[in-house]
Amino acid sequence: MTGPLRRRGPRPLPLHLGLAGMRALAATTGLAATPWPSGWPHSNAAWPISKAGQAERARILGALAAGGHRPDALLPAVLARLARADRALVAGIAAYRRHPFARDAADPPAIWTEGGSRLLDHGGEGPAVLFVPSLVNRAYVLDLLPGRSLLRWLPGQGFRALLLDWGWPGEAERHFTLTDYVAGRLERALAAAPGPVVLAGYCMGGLLALAAALRRPDRVRALALLATPWDFHAGPDGPRRARTAAALLPGLDALMEPTAALPVDAIQSLFAMLDPFGVAQKFRAFARLAPDSDRARLFVALEDWLNDGVPLPAPVARQCLAGWYGRNEPGRLAWRIAGQVVDPAAWGGPAFVAMPERDRIVPPASAAAAAARFTAATVHVAAGGHIGMVAGTGAEAALWRPFQAWLSALA
Repeated sequence: MTGPLRRRGPRPLPLHLGLAGMRALAATTGLAATPWPSGWPHSNAAWPISKAGQAERARILGALAAGGHRPDALLPAVLARLARADRALVAGIAAYRRHPFARDAADPPAIWTEGGSRLLDHGGEGPAVLFVPSLVNRAYVLDLLPGRSLLRWLPGQGFRALLLDWGWPGEAERHFTLTDYVAGRLERALAAAPGPVVLAGYCMGGLLALAAALRRPDRVRALALLATPWDFHAGPDGPRRARTAAALLPGLDALMEPTAALPVDAIQSLFAMLDPFGVAQKFRAFARLAPDSDRARLFVALEDWLNDGVPLPAPVARQCLAGWYGRNEPGRLAWRIAGQVVDPAAWGGPAFVAMPERDRIVPPASAAAAAARFTAATVHVAAGGHIGMVAGTGAEAALWRPFQAWLSALA
């Protein structure tokens, strides 16, 4: 592929290449180190360890035997398959890094600013909906592309759309706690908005929105949580996964020391470990797309957003990893903002909870725990994943229209 390099991602690139290499190494080491005993393919050899792996191995060896091949043909076949996968991965990464797409959407005017934060007004006539994104990703995922922008779609449906852009954390913000963000910056943004508003939080932003709504019910007429975690230990794998994340905090402290923030690449690494081989798989698929197709353009736009992350202030990183993941403070009703316990049951207004059915970042059981505590909530299970629900090809049907219907019913 020719053309100039336009981007460095996927970030962190060494991690993603290393994970792909580890997967190949594990496969070839296991095959090369395990002698195929006599009596194949009905051997009870110990490798692979899992029953599913042993069954798949037996199936493959049986197919080789049926085709008149010896079992030692398996290793060369696996090596050839791995080589094809590696070539596809490199081709996908190269195609992404050279793709000509560049997001050129102009930001709407800001009606309020403080530090690096802005309240962006996407216009529209009617009740105001104020969106609160996560602190670790750029806010423009909700305004990604023409035709893929919830913030530019809602004004056409009779609502005024506002977006809180947290901005890049400066020297002051790097010492912020979650209380500083909620009881300080978010509350002041609410005060500047034409309220009372419908407050809609996405992912981590949903937790911040809930806490702000409980503190300032006079400024919030309804609350929406979109792909928002609550019980961080929910689900069969929840406790192990959450405590594994919390156990990384001592090592991450050294990374946060120089800048008083958790670096973007460290945050990206934490997300990558939720699905260690998923990044390589999606770039192999991208290599098969026509570069000028709408799907390729959307892929690049989303990857650019993912790689355009924001450092997380060190106090907030410690609160999230130790408090949310380690001690499950929200789910145990032990999370406090400015001394006040944050509990969905204390919200007395209308509520909307949207849960993607395929969400690796926020398992549905985690989000459902918040929905169960509301006195009355409209619960919507959206087709798609964590990001696809808000900005994917099916986002309008998956989330936008059900959300708009709930907003319209409020009147």
